[in-house]
Amino acid sequence: MSIKGGAYARFRRALATGNVTMIKSAAAELPRVSLADALQVCLVLRKADPLVYERAAIRWLGRLALEHKGITLAALHQAVVAFERMPDDPDAARLELEGLAGFRGA
Repeated sequence: MSIKGGAYARFRRALATGNVTMIKSAAAELPRVSLADALQVCLVLRKADPLVYERAAIRWLGRLALEHKGITLAALHQAVVAFERMPDDPDAARLELEGLAGFRGA
């Protein structure tokens, strides 16, 4: 299968559309969604459904704690505050979360 038609390419195209149903469907085809991609999903969900957004943000925070062994309580608190701020200032919140997770946007 070509890269253009691959599962990850479909997932990235679904993210670009902002269509939650397409994103969920495409993500289900992947063996794993990276923490960086999960953050992008959160960005889409904040616009689509505040309740689903909050659950996704909590899952993302849990993954951050599990995947980054050296994370501190202060850094986790900073991430929570960034997620709380995301509806009002999504760009700054995204940048802060990317920095805490050790990556910068794709």
